[in-house]
Amino acid sequence: MSDEQPVKLERKGGVAVLTLDRPDRMNSLSRATLEALGRIGRELDGDAELRAIVLTGAGEKAFCAGADLKERKGMDQEAVRDQVKMYRTHLGWLDTSRVPVIAAINGVALGGGLELALLCDLRVAAAHTKLGLPETGLGIIPGAGGTQRLPRVVGEARAKELILLARRLDASEALAMGLVNRVTPAGTSVLDDTLEWIRPIAQGAPIAQSAALRAIDASFELPLDHGVEIERILYDECLKSEDRVEALNAFAEKRQPAFKGR
Repeated sequence: MSDEQPVKLERKGGVAVLTLDRPDRMNSLSRATLEALGRIGRELDGDAELRAIVLTGAGEKAFCAGADLKERKGMDQEAVRDQVKMYRTHLGWLDTSRVPVIAAINGVALGGGLELALLCDLRVAAAHTKLGLPETGLGIIPGAGGTQRLPRVVGEARAKELILLARRLDASEALAMGLVNRVTPAGTSVLDDTLEWIRPIAQGAPIAQSAALRAIDASFELPLDHGVEIERILYDECLKSEDRVEALNAFAEKRQPAFKGR
């Protein structure tokens, strides 16, 4: 790990694995980390071979403990405002990615760390994971979208409970609440488990998956009738794809389809 390279990017077939690599700082979000994530987002944009993105942390203790408080202690108010803005400008691509983004949460995910996971489409948590938004206990509120995305995932009442009480959840509580989609069994690598779990995504039809993500995201922004119209338009995109024909041929020939994203 170095502050010059705080995020590692590896390719595992069509899956890009991003690892926050500051284990000595609990993989906290320094300015250099935010800048690195922004660069990686630009690098992956338009990659036709990309099928999914997995975001995780180095080590077994922390996915991301939120803002780097050691760094922030030396900032004035204007510098803090500027860094909070970077959460949108440098991390927003995770929320709008055309391919599914999955958080493999390998430990503590607090504050900005949980907000980072909430930017992802799906979340897998190690059995020892702890999650929470403790900001109100520090005299502030979540500043990287937590007050907006958490209610969309767990509902208004639960979100208010977690934020106002600054509650910390274990993995089983988070699963029961719908905050995470899956808990990796103890003793198993959460990254390996995540990569195996998302195999249907990595081998799936990328045009259809991208269309599904856009249609679901639109459901939060549009009235129902407008959303259904968006769904119709996106369905038509899939209908015209070579992948749809390949799926029909594979079904008839009793084999697995080989999707090409065309």
